[in-house]
Amino acid sequence: MRRLLRGFDMDLGTKLFQKYWHMVCHRNELPNDGDFLRFKTPIGDVVIFNDGGDYVAFDNRCAHRGTLIYLTDFGNQANTCKYHGWTFKSGKLIIPSVEQFKGCDIAKADLRRYRLDWCGDFLFLGVAPEKDLYAQLDGVAQYIENISFNISGRVDVSAYEYECAWPLALENALEPYHIGMVHPGTLATLKLEDGVNTFHGANSVWQAPVGDVRIKKQLGRLGSFFNIDYAYEGYMSIFMFPFTMISSTFGYSYSVQNFFPHKTRNDRTNFMSRLLTCNVKDEHAQKIVQPFFESSAKVNRMVFEEDHSICKIMPTDSWSSEPLEFISEQEVKIAHFRDLCRAG
Repeated sequence: MRRLLRGFDMDLGTKLFQKYWHMVCHRNELPNDGDFLRFKTPIGDVVIFNDGGDYVAFDNRCAHRGTLIYLTDFGNQANTCKYHGWTFKSGKLIIPSVEQFKGCDIAKADLRRYRLDWCGDFLFLGVAPEKDLYAQLDGVAQYIENISFNISGRVDVSAYEYECAWPLALENALEPYHIGMVHPGTLATLKLEDGVNTFHGANSVWQAPVGDVRIKKQLGRLGSFFNIDYAYEGYMSIFMFPFTMISSTFGYSYSVQNFFPHKTRNDRTNFMSRLLTCNVKDEHAQKIVQPFFESSAKVNRMVFEEDHSICKIMPTDSWSSEPLEFISEQEVKIAHFRDLCRAG
């Protein structure tokens, strides 16, 4: 009988978050001074901030007395604490009435910052990564680079709590076996054919042709409005262990999804998806493809809700890092994922 982790090892999520790099944004998501993204993670809120063209990642707390600085998931806002006005700008803290801090070494005050590195135009966050970024990404680095140079911006952000443990949410995203049952009116309409998995260290890529002839032709015709030099003409999903996926159909837009463990609850997952759009040829083409982007955002949200509806009826103790006792050919990535979780 397989072993169930009935106590659920919450430390696993924190450990994996600290030792791996995590994709957090594309350069064109935060193009302006003051643009930010906030992520809820197992170590608390982490913010990615455009500081006059430089990108900074930091704990979402004022260095003075720990007040939260950002209260929304994304936007444009000065890095200023609403309590006493401490402001981070141009790489340093600006402290009101700094002359009053005579009994301490105020020059040491700073945000709690984290490491950042680039793969193409995608930015990755690291707390204490054990490998350099390209060593961790292994063979998927070439996919990420090629995708990144075709991204023009972001059209949607979806962030909420999944009512389930983070490994359950991730394993659901890793396998296509459930698509027919859970997504009959959304993802299943593509009639994806048998796909091919390739593994690159801790990461993997799944590519599957679109089987619905009508949809395939419609998607193919859209290509004339885009200026992209890299795309898979089918459905592609890239998993970057431990918490990130990026997926696309025909390479016209990409959904970047983070499944971060909750800080305090083992039955919750911090889910965020951002829909990134690819380069179009001109303003006329933009007007034509805009409804496609809007429809993609709507369908993506429906798919996530459908996934959530099934994940939240899976008890936390239904997950184990041990191999599945009964495993289909469409669940091989779960076996790979669990191997990595057991290794820690």
